[in-house]
Amino acid sequence: MAGRTARLVLLAGAAALASGSQGDREPVYRDCVHRCEERNCSGGALRHFRSRQPIYMSLAGWTCQDDCKYECMWVTVGLYLKEGHKVPQFHGKWPFSRFLFFQEPASAMASFLNGLASLVMLCRYYTSVPASSPMYPTCVAFAWKMDYFCASTVILHSVYLCCVRTVGLQHPAVVSAFRALLLLMLTAHVSYLSLVRFDYGYNLAANVAIGLVNVVWWLAWCLRNQHRLPHVRKCMVVVLLLQGLSLLELLDFPPFFWVLDAHAIWHISTIPVHVLFFSFLKDDSLYLLKESETKFKLD
Repeated sequence: MAGRTARLVLLAGAAALASGSQGDREPVYRDCVHRCEERNCSGGALRHFRSRQPIYMSLAGWTCQDDCKYECMWVTVGLYLKEGHKVPQFHGKWPFSRFLFFQEPASAMASFLNGLASLVMLCRYYTSVPASSPMYPTCVAFAWKMDYFCASTVILHSVYLCCVRTVGLQHPAVVSAFRALLLLMLTAHVSYLSLVRFDYGYNLAANVAIGLVNVVWWLAWCLRNQHRLPHVRKCMVVVLLLQGLSLLELLDFPPFFWVLDAHAIWHISTIPVHVLFFSFLKDDSLYLLKESETKFKLD
């Protein structure tokens, strides 16, 4: 027992220097996985595993090897806790208690609720704003991207949305050039991560940089127009809330009750923010429609 404790302490001290995650470098974990795979993941044992595996697990792609890693993860976590050490990460992630086939159930549920909130607000936007509104196509495209695309795409499209609102209605050519630039940036970003190397540090830095551009641009426009257009205060609140809530993504702690971590809390916290931002988009689109109709009558 003393030798095992000493090994855990040495691993804990070397965590910052070595590659990978502390938990999956632990010999106890590796030995457990190796024995589990030898015992359960070949021949008749594998057929037995597949026969008793729930259909939803097999459809979700959970393999015998995945199940061994999951079970051995908890064996290792139990050992760490028993000997008074901090909970380690495994393969770059904290240990989560699996529900059905969801490895991170709270994050999955929060993502679903975010998508549902976006869908409900999109339906309200459809019913409240005529398609003739100048910002209608851009706002609708933004709503669909919020549901189905990655964080980088959402941020870039938010920057594009800001460009259309602040510059593009008067200078369409500028928007066309800026759209081409953003598409080029997105293509280069995704190609590098997919084909060259998935660099978490680079991805984080890129998202932070474009996020700062998004925040500063929207906030500057809101501050300049808040007295003339009272509804832009909703946008100001959204920008400030998202900036504050994004700090949750920088926190790193083991999940509460093995379910709720900083990422899940961030997802849950952004649900009302989406609702408020769609409310701003609706008010602003109706304002622009009224303004364009007034100019048309004057002409």
